[in-house]
Amino acid sequence: MGDVQWLPDKWLPVSIAPQDTDLEVCAIDGGEAHALVFPVRKLGTLWVDASTKKQVDIQPTHWRLWTK
Repeated sequence: MGDVQWLPDKWLPVSIAPQDTDLEVCAIDGGEAHALVFPVRKLGTLWVDASTKKQVDIQPTHWRLWTK
């Protein structure tokens, strides 16, 4: 996806999430949307904790750049 700095603060579909970029992701749990409280990165088809590089077992629905 190249330079993602231009992207807005709004949530975007996970289908266009960039690779190897710190992201805030949102997942549905119990019928409600919840944002993770730590940044993750998409590496291929896997999602990993951006700081530990350990795989996170999630199926996010939306994302935006991590800005916290």
